[in-house]
Amino acid sequence: MVTIGDFQKIDIRVGKIIEAEDFPEAKKPLLRLKIDFGPEIGIKNSAAGLIPAYKPNELIGKLVLGVVNFPPRKIADFQSEVLTLGVPNENDGWMLIIPEFPEKAKIGGKLA
Repeated sequence: MVTIGDFQKIDIRVGKIIEAEDFPEAKKPLLRLKIDFGPEIGIKNSAAGLIPAYKPNELIGKLVLGVVNFPPRKIADFQSEVLTLGVPNENDGWMLIIPEFPEKAKIGGKLA
């Protein structure tokens, strides 16, 4: 069983997607993302399985939640530095977890 102390070790932050592109080199359908997590964390890369729910151009400017303190993971020729969080959708794909009021969310804000 996970304790509250275990959960508090996971650093989940609000980020803004600033770049998104197809990732044809990946074995599974993935997108390459650049996400701005604010001045404390900076801009990080993420490989996210958001196809077919999202097209790259639909993601620019969206706020997302990401785990910023997992070790980086190399996927093909790409270093994924954060885990972008999502939940399953009804079509066996994934959809993003986003702040309910994105206009009020602080970039880099930590999930409490």
